[in-house]
Amino acid sequence: MPKIKIDKVRCKGCYLCIVNCPNGLIKIANGLNIKGVKPAVFSGGKCTGCTMCAVICPECIIEVYR
Repeated sequence: MPKIKIDKVRCKGCYLCIVNCPNGLIKIANGLNIKGVKPAVFSGGKCTGCTMCAVICPECIIEVYR
């Protein structure tokens, strides 16, 4: 089953991945990262491995595993 990994430490909180996930599987974390922002996190579920989140991320911090 495909899944994604988001580097929470490097996330700057633009949330483009959240907006572009066709299945709504990326959410905003409850806590803050070292930059003082709430990072995006993979919430689990049925990821299709479409890579939209990784393509749109300006920091290139999302890895998609198929």
